[in-house]
Amino acid sequence: MTTSWLDIDPSSDFSLANIPFGVITREIAQSPHVGVAIGTYVLDLQLLWGLHPEKFQAVHEALTTEIFSSPTLNAFAELGRPAHRAVRAWLQDLLSIDTSCPELLRDNEEARKLALIPQRNVRMQLPMAIGDYTDFYAGYHHAHAVGVMFRGVQNALQPNYTHLPVGYHGRASSMVVSGTPIQRPVGQILLDPAGPTTAASRRLDIELELGCFIAKPNALGTSVNVADAEKEAIFGYVLLNDWSARDIQTWEYVPLGPFNGKNFATTISPWVVLADALEPFRTTGVENKTPLQDYLKEERRENVFDIHLEVDLTTPEGDTTTISRTSSKHLMWSFPQMIAHHTLGGCPLRTGDLLGSGTISGPGGAKGGECGSLLEITEGGKKEVLLYGMDARTFLKDGDTVTLRGSCGSAGAKVGFGECRGRVYTARR
Repeated sequence: MTTSWLDIDPSSDFSLANIPFGVITREIAQSPHVGVAIGTYVLDLQLLWGLHPEKFQAVHEALTTEIFSSPTLNAFAELGRPAHRAVRAWLQDLLSIDTSCPELLRDNEEARKLALIPQRNVRMQLPMAIGDYTDFYAGYHHAHAVGVMFRGVQNALQPNYTHLPVGYHGRASSMVVSGTPIQRPVGQILLDPAGPTTAASRRLDIELELGCFIAKPNALGTSVNVADAEKEAIFGYVLLNDWSARDIQTWEYVPLGPFNGKNFATTISPWVVLADALEPFRTTGVENKTPLQDYLKEERRENVFDIHLEVDLTTPEGDTTTISRTSSKHLMWSFPQMIAHHTLGGCPLRTGDLLGSGTISGPGGAKGGECGSLLEITEGGKKEVLLYGMDARTFLKDGDTVTLRGSCGSAGAKVGFGECRGRVYTARR
């Protein structure tokens, strides 16, 4: 990968090797529209199109002015991976030091002032119109640790766990972009064996996940082949924090699963990292020794990504502690397998639908600092996690801020997601 003519910090998530897409608003263009992140800047694609529509149309015949002036990435996503690849490659050329078209930006001061703006001067929006959300449970070490906590070592995993990607249908209405305040939820909690009470959650938690956006839809009654899922169905990836009220969830989830303990908020990072950007970081996931059904069998073993993940907890006083470091390679099931299973019975996925990986934890568990939830770190609230500033937590307090980060690659060529951040506020009265 060549270098950029822009001055990009080697530690930036948004190197020339990345080129993630998002939806922005800015002072001179209040309507949400499409941009890409590069270093500390955003390249405004709506404005760039207005300057050079003929150049965009030469990149891919399906590109239109509406695609980059849209308030979501859905229209761009639905074009398919070949179009995403072509646009990303053209933007990489445009921003590289040896660009083939220096007159468009590199040597055009007026165009640079208009189309390149500091990220601090834009407001990020939800990148996609999310019609549906499905949360899976593909993080093996999290599933095993929580299973041990509730059912013991011998019955840690349910019998189906290694046979299929376990998941449940969530809801899209409370999906929020990084930085959106998170109100502590209220629900039924069992504090007394005599019966439940309605109160604010006392055991508010986070879940460190990777999210996958769907590009091409499938029709009702059809299924997506696991190989085609990789080639056609996946648009890109985001970090995802599926906030969880453990006490509300414990009381209500039998027999149909999570409800109010989950549906109050899920935060995602604003920049969608395209599937092609993560290709160099493929690796093997957690070994599954169970013979798989044919529809779940993948040709290559390198079916997940080695993305370095971190969770920071910042107290109301401003002290920040990194409470977890792990990797997305600790998934047992890949997103193509999740898609193949999701559509097996004919369920139609639509452009913009979001799949969550489930909580990602590493084999080191709490002792190794690799847990993707406070539930694991504190062993269900039995132990405290020590924080800077002489503070401690079992679960989240009002005023706490949780920030997820994820990246891969070396300095100067990092592919990262930026922040997935949310601050907890007091429950409604």
